[in-house]
Order: sequence, then structure tokens, then C-alpha cells
Amino acid sequence: MTVNRQPREPDALILSTPEHLIAFGFGTGLARKAPGTVGTLVGLPFYFALNGLPLWAYGLACLALFVFGCWVCGRSAHLLSVHDHGGIVFDEIVGFCIAAAPLLLYPGATPLWLIAVFALFRFFDVLKPWPIRWFDQKLHGGFGIMFDDAVAGLFSALLIWPALAAVA
Repeated sequence: MTVNRQPREPDALILSTPEHLIAFGFGTGLARKAPGTVGTLVGLPFYFALNGLPLWAYGLACLALFVFGCWVCGRSAHLLSVHDHGGIVFDEIVGFCIAAAPLLLYPGATPLWLIAVFALFRFFDVLKPWPIRWFDQKLHGGFGIMFDDAVAGLFSALLIWPALAAVA
């Protein structure tokens, strides 16, 4: 697995624009260890804010967050002159929300299912099995930053959904 190493920018610089603040998960992307995992935790309040919506509206909200993320992550990367800075974690936030979508179909799902969604999403996001890795390597700009995490979220959702159905 290739690691995208870039010089660490001063935290004050990273948080100097609204684009960086949002793209860096409101500062969570500045975590010294596992910024993607820490940033994914910000997906929890997003999920809780959206989980009262009908599934179709939740899906539209995720789509709107994805489109916004393409712009904000692309802009942040452009300002830093780094394609996909390791601290940009808004893509993880949106990917997690996509992964958690099946939980809306089972309102009685316990918090353990949310932990399972989190773990499964991190598994796909970190290991990047095919085709996620291919998308990560071939797609560029804000869309490229966002798309591989959206696919990781989709893969997670497609595994969680039948597991939830089996126990419901």
C-alpha cells in the first residue's frame, strides 16, 4: 500500500479558511495519528442529524453532502497544492453517512450496529480493495477525493443491509 506523505502544514494555516476547516473535518483531520478514523467520528453527528429523515431524503442529503464535498475538498487540496492531503477527512464523513444508510430501514437497530458500520467503513477505506483503490489512484480533484470514500460507504452499506435484515 502506498502512503501519501506530505509535509505537515502548521495547524493554524490549515484552519485559516472555511474550506480547510470543513475539509479537515472541523479540525479532526489534524489528529497526529489516524486522522481518517478520527475524522470519520464526525460522521456520527451528521448521521444523527439526518437519521430522522425518510430514506429518500437521507439519500438526497448524502448526495448534496457529496457534491458539496467535491467542491470543498477540491478547493482545500488546491489551496494546499496537495492532491489528497491526509488530513482532508470530509470524504470520510460523507462515506460514513452512506455506509450508515441501511440503519434507517431498521429503527430498532442497536448502537452495536453503528459500531459495525463504522468498523466496516474504516476497513474498506483503509484497505481499499478493488475497485476502491483504482478509483483512488485514477480519479483526481475534489471528485476523486470524495468518490473512493463514497464507494467504500456503498460497499459497507451493501454488507450491513442483509446482515441487519437477517437479524430483524
